[in-house]
Amino acid sequence: MPETIEIQLKKGVLTLCVLALLNRHDSYAYEIASTLSDAIDMGEGTIYPLMRRMQSDGQVETYMVESPSGPSRKYYRLTDAGRRAFEAQTTEWRAFARAVESILDATAQPAAPVRTTEDVTAERGAEQ
Repeated sequence: MPETIEIQLKKGVLTLCVLALLNRHDSYAYEIASTLSDAIDMGEGTIYPLMRRMQSDGQVETYMVESPSGPSRKYYRLTDAGRRAFEAQTTEWRAFARAVESILDATAQPAAPVRTTEDVTAERGAEQ
């Protein structure tokens, strides 16, 4: 069964969303997952593999913070490479979104009626 467009869009924009959240402030994976779950209904299970991949790609780095209510938490922060990736992906996303919007706006306009040879002949006859 093919994936829905919503699932494909979420997968395509997930890294950008994580980069955007970390651009605001450092965070731990569960907090990121909760935010994304609330905002775009993204499942928690997809975040942890993504965070590992982003770390191995050098986009994020981690550090531990003591928690008063339990074990220490692993926090993520953007590296310089992560900030560059965020800027580049944001630019690409905005250009892509504008292009899609222009296509959607254009298709919302009623199409011009198809002119047949008979229409052109009738118009010429009316002009004479």
